[in-house]
Amino acid sequence: MAETEQTVVLRKSDGRGVVRLTLNRPQAFNALSEAMLAALKAALDEVALDEAARIVVLAGAGKAFCAGHDLKEMRAKPSFAYYEDLFARCTDMMLSIQNLPVPVIARVHGMATAAGCQLIAMCDLAVASNDARFAVSGINVGLFCSTPSVALVRNVPQKQAMEMLLTGDFIDAQEALARGLVNRVVAPDRLDEEIEVLVAKILGKPRLAIALGKEQFYRQIGKGIAEAYEIAGTAMALNMMDGSALEGVQAFIDKRAGR
Repeated sequence: MAETEQTVVLRKSDGRGVVRLTLNRPQAFNALSEAMLAALKAALDEVALDEAARIVVLAGAGKAFCAGHDLKEMRAKPSFAYYEDLFARCTDMMLSIQNLPVPVIARVHGMATAAGCQLIAMCDLAVASNDARFAVSGINVGLFCSTPSVALVRNVPQKQAMEMLLTGDFIDAQEALARGLVNRVVAPDRLDEEIEVLVAKILGKPRLAIALGKEQFYRQIGKGIAEAYEIAGTAMALNMMDGSALEGVQAFIDKRAGR
C-alpha cells in the first residue's frame, strides 16, 4: 500500500537547536515501512548537516513508539534479495543515529517491539513513560530478531538480551530501566518534562566536545558493529525466506494463530 501521509515529521521550532523527529504512522503503530525508513534516514542526514542542531528527540505519534518493521510489506515481497536490501537500508538508518554529531534521545511511550526496540537501543539516551512495554518479538512469528539483537546486546546484558530474543516476551518500563535499555522512567504526564531536564543539561555543554566525545565513545566500544549488522541482516533475510517465518508473518497479518 502506498504511503500518503508524511511518515516522519521534523520540527526545528524552538530556536535552541532542539530537533524533534516524530514517527508518523499512528494507524500502523509507527511500523517502519520502506517509506518511513527512507524518510527517517533523510531526516537524520539533514540534521547531520545542520550546524545549528544540538540535540534530537525521537518520538512516535499515536498510541505506540514503534512496532518494528512493517510485516505486511515484508510478507508481500518474499525474495531474499529484497529482504537483504531492506535490512541493509534499515541498518544504514540505524547507524545514522549513532553517527550523528549530536545526541539523540528516544521519547518512549506505549509499545516498542522488534526494530522499534532496536531504534531505542541505537539512541544515545532514552526516557520512557511507565506504561511503555518493550520486546524483540519476531521469534513469535518464526523470525529471530537478528538485527535488533546487535543493538540490544550493546545495551542489555547478554543473558537478559538472549532471553528476550528467545522468548519474545515483553518487559515493562521498570525492567527496561533495570536492564539498561532506558535511562529514566516517569509517569506519562511527566515524559516531556523529564526529557527537557536532559535537553537543558546537554545544551549547556559545548557542541564540539559532545560531537568529538560521542564519536570516540562509539568507536571504542562499538568496534565491529557494521560487520555485525551485515551478518545479522543476511541472517534475517535467510530467516524470512523460511516457510515457517512466512506463514507466521501471514498469520500475524491475518490475526489468526500461527503454526
